[in-house]
Amino acid sequence: MSTEQKKPDVSPGRLRQMQIYVTGAGGKRPTVPVAPDLLEQAAIRKMTPEAAAYIVGGAGGEVTMRANRAAFDRHQIVPRVLRDVSRRDLSVTLFGRRHAVPVLLDPIGVLEMVHPEADLAVARAAAAENIAYVFSNQASVPMEQCAAAMGDAPRWFQLYWSSDDDFVRSVVARAEKCGCEAIAVTLDTTLLGWRPRDLDAAYLPFLRGLGLGQYLSDPVFKSKIPPGPPETGIRPRGFDLISTALSLRRKGKEFGLSMQQMRAAVAHFTATYSRPDLNWVDIKRLRDMTKLPILLKGIRHADDARLAQEQGVDGIIVSNHGGRQVDGEIATLDALPSIVSKANGLPVLLDSGVRSGSDVAKALALGATAVLIGRPYVYGLALAGENGVREVIRNIVAEFDLTLALAGLTKASDLDTSILAG
Repeated sequence: MSTEQKKPDVSPGRLRQMQIYVTGAGGKRPTVPVAPDLLEQAAIRKMTPEAAAYIVGGAGGEVTMRANRAAFDRHQIVPRVLRDVSRRDLSVTLFGRRHAVPVLLDPIGVLEMVHPEADLAVARAAAAENIAYVFSNQASVPMEQCAAAMGDAPRWFQLYWSSDDDFVRSVVARAEKCGCEAIAVTLDTTLLGWRPRDLDAAYLPFLRGLGLGQYLSDPVFKSKIPPGPPETGIRPRGFDLISTALSLRRKGKEFGLSMQQMRAAVAHFTATYSRPDLNWVDIKRLRDMTKLPILLKGIRHADDARLAQEQGVDGIIVSNHGGRQVDGEIATLDALPSIVSKANGLPVLLDSGVRSGSDVAKALALGATAVLIGRPYVYGLALAGENGVREVIRNIVAEFDLTLALAGLTKASDLDTSILAG
């Protein structure tokens, strides 16, 4: 028997456990609930009804949201024992960058609805926890401010392809300049999905100037703001008129625009933000606009994965927008294996429904290179700002680390279907 003294376990799982338990001995509890369901419930109580509807809700009867979770629940881990798992390597390499863990933060728009520091708080949390953050196209804070807060920490940029190509070129160039390492083109929101919670509240945050940080800070977008908004025939009344005006005034002051300019900016945004005619030719054109790796976010069909590989893109994100776009569509975890098989070696990431470290393990076992988490970190933001986001990240990473070890593995790269039942 070896008498060599082993170094203490400093893995994220053990560290997080002991951080909670040791401070708990002094009467301190976690800042945000650890259990995913309790985290969501606490965040809903903290948010305004409009924010909760926008963040928590999904398309139609929210069947897709439930399917995403059911897919994770169906897969069962079968642990192996009596293996030395005292040291683990959670790392993964994406486009030349070694990521400490196979977890990134999804782009989520309009975060000012849940916390005044919005994307900036998330950027600081991601950098502090050494985790990549995908800047949202619909951010509340311009990407340059977030990048400045992140130092050398990894960040990507999510692109919603506007009908204005000049604006697309501008934001892509800005993403390159502020250190983004990849462009993730969102494909599943060329039209806004049917979302009853938002419709029942008659509330779309963009019409109040929210979530337009990338636009209102962009010189090309600002140069094209018309002198006044077009006549829509839609006029809010009473409290809605007052609250909309106050919101537009606040955003205008933040970005140096008058009330009239803000109204015109919102109108210009609604006229140009989406591209229902987006097609494979546009993906080819994007290659001429940037040298950054291009990922297609929103792939759910294996044939589209094959076409993506043939078109020379650099990666795929299997996503159904967290169930926010099409009610009754396939769960991302169910779509994953066939997409991986047709991706011909491209990195395949996954989001939608990821709530825990064991979910991360299951996704990697089914072929994902990494996963992105969305709503959970927004719940942390709503409850405790930057510290809330950090705790959610730590909890998911800690559980992933412990799940890997307790399944009998020491490397994230060793996860495959052999750990799953059936």
